[in-house]
This record gives sequence, structure tokens and C-alpha cells, in this order.
Amino acid sequence: MTVGQVAAHLEVTVRALHHWDEIGLARPSLRTAAGYRLYTAADLERLHRVVVYREIGLGLDRIRSVLDDPATGVIDALRAQRDRITEKIDRLRRLGTGLDRMIDAHERGLLLTSEQQTEVFGPGWDPKWPAQARERYGDTPQWQQYAERAAARGPQEWQAVAEAVGGLDRALGDAMEAGVTPGSPEANRLVERHREVFAAYFPLSRQMQVCLARMYESDPGYRAHYDAVRTGLAAWFREIVDASARAHGLDPDTAVWE
Repeated sequence: MTVGQVAAHLEVTVRALHHWDEIGLARPSLRTAAGYRLYTAADLERLHRVVVYREIGLGLDRIRSVLDDPATGVIDALRAQRDRITEKIDRLRRLGTGLDRMIDAHERGLLLTSEQQTEVFGPGWDPKWPAQARERYGDTPQWQQYAERAAARGPQEWQAVAEAVGGLDRALGDAMEAGVTPGSPEANRLVERHREVFAAYFPLSRQMQVCLARMYESDPGYRAHYDAVRTGLAAWFREIVDASARAHGLDPDTAVWE
């Protein structure tokens, strides 16, 4: 058989056959008068073994040893390669599971059942909210960042997030009731704490935090949530965020979502 015929038969490239010939791994036994390679049945049998061993992941030097060195334990070599392939399959399965979760997180937002969501976030939680958020923000970089974090979380991880958010809400309400003024060190610490807690969803820049605080005040749903903690809390939170932004050289009135 010619090089082209062998390449087509084994589904390898002519270049690969030339390379194996050059390194002495699988040489043709014959040449035409013009110097073209011709492979015999015995050559083809060796090439079959080379292709099989290569497909299961053996390197060319290891293949040469298996084929030519009597001291090489073929069965041991194949078992060792089988073990490596099994480990790789396990890793790929885990990767596939992770990819499935990430796809689900991008599509659903929360990988929790409705019952789990209510248990974690409380009776006031509406399981429809994640789907609504996906419809509204699904094409944004922030949703992608949120989905990547959500893919790695189960009920316990989300419970920790919910507790951190609840603790922040209580701290904000207590500070407002105690008369903490915008721009004070305590108020600024709460602003920084809000950014840290919110990072459970996606990174929040100062400009984005200003925009978010103003949405808390203007959106009826968010305002009702914060006013349920303390009356007027949404407006007070916007004030302390604005003051902190000014302290960092940012004009709140020109802040934009990044």
C-alpha cells in the first residue's frame, strides 16, 4: 500500500506516517524505483498498533518501547495507561457536572428548589424573582458573575449569604436609629460592609453602589424591604452611600453603572 492508501485506511495524516518513518517508529519495508514508500501487511499491522496506542494516550517513545523492547511489560504499560485514562474520565465527569451546574445557574439564577429558597430566604421570598432577574439582567456581565458564584453554592452556602445580608440590614437599621450621620466613620464602615456583603453576588464598584442605593430608594419593592427594617432606611442608606462616594472623590450625581 502507498502512503496515501495507508493514511486513508488508518485515518491518519501522511505527515504523521512520514514522521513515524523518520524517527524509526514505523518504517515501510519497501520502496518503489522512484523512492516512494510502500507498506506491507506486516507494516500495516505495526501501524495499527501504533495508532491504537497513540489513541489511548501513550507517547511515541513509550509506544516504541512497547513494540520493540522485550523487557517492557506490555500488559503493565496498558494497565498503567488505563488507570490514567480512568482518572481523566473521572475528572472530565466532574467537569461536566460543574458545567451543567453553571449552565443551569446562567439560566435559572438559583440552583435551589422553591421550598429551599423559602427556607433559606424566608416566607417573604418569591421563587419567581430569580427568573425575573434573569429576564431583566441576563445579558449583563454582572449576571454572568452572579451565575458563576451561584453554580458553586448549595443551600448551606446561600444560608450564609442570607445571614450576612440580614445582619447588614439590622446593622443599618440600628445605626440609623442611633443617629449615625452620613460621612461619619461608622457610616462609612457600613458602606464598605455593604460592598463586601454584596460581593457574594458580583463585585460592586463605588459608582455601582451609588446607583444601587438610589434604586433602593426609588424602587417601591426595595424601599418597602428597607422601610420594613426601619422607616426611612432606604433614604438614609442612599445618603450614607452618597457621602462615602464624595469622600472618595466621586460625584454621586454623575455615577453610572459599570
